[in-house]
Amino acid sequence: MLTQTSPDPDAAGRAASNHYDFAGRVAVITGGAQGIGFGVAERILAGGGAVALWDWDGDVLESAGERIGPDAAALRQRVDVSDLAAVEAATRAAIDHFGRIDILINNAALVGPNVPTWDYPPQAFRDVVNVGLTGAFYCCRAIVPHMIEKGYGRIVNVSSIAGKEGNPNAVAYSSAKAGLLALTKSLGKELATHDISVNAVTPAFAKTSLSMTQSPQHIEYILSKIPRGRMLEIAEATSMICWLATEENSFTTAAVFDLSGGRATY
Repeated sequence: MLTQTSPDPDAAGRAASNHYDFAGRVAVITGGAQGIGFGVAERILAGGGAVALWDWDGDVLESAGERIGPDAAALRQRVDVSDLAAVEAATRAAIDHFGRIDILINNAALVGPNVPTWDYPPQAFRDVVNVGLTGAFYCCRAIVPHMIEKGYGRIVNVSSIAGKEGNPNAVAYSSAKAGLLALTKSLGKELATHDISVNAVTPAFAKTSLSMTQSPQHIEYILSKIPRGRMLEIAEATSMICWLATEENSFTTAAVFDLSGGRATY
């Protein structure tokens, strides 16, 4: 169920505050202790759901726990999604704790350095792809069989406009995000006969700590490509992601939803 409430008049460009019904649902959110992932967690908790926050940074996980409070229906798990064994163990722990997993938000990512392709460090390329693409595959591989068994699931993959268009001096990030779109389409079609939807969103530059680690020149380039002329607000991203994760999204699957402020050309 979706109800509209008044938007915050002091937050220019921020999405209106919507309430989404997640009662009885459990979500695994990778990169869930910060940025867009944490914003999604807050919205799901507010909608009556429970969350398993997966993040590799223990300090950030602890801070996230303090922000949501000790009474929240949240499980904090330190997980390296590029490690299949770690993902499988975390999946079992989340199911043991909550009894089910209904929603998977593949949000974990590394940005990597901003350098030309011919100078790009090979290990950095592997690290970015292993977290952003291979990690999402591992999470789907571990969790989808449980969703099939339960007869329900919602998967949202957080890609990027870089995955559609390719950003110069960001070959690893662009490649990982493009691969995530292909994963979305393949898996969505494989699960189309189940009540399991698989969709992706393609945000432009958002105000997150991860995004701000990029060079000022790269940030300036990205912003110059956005017709809206500003960064994406986290609340705007979480609004679309959360709707895709609700039971109401019962038909659309294997699709890509634009969050690029008008930059996308397809």
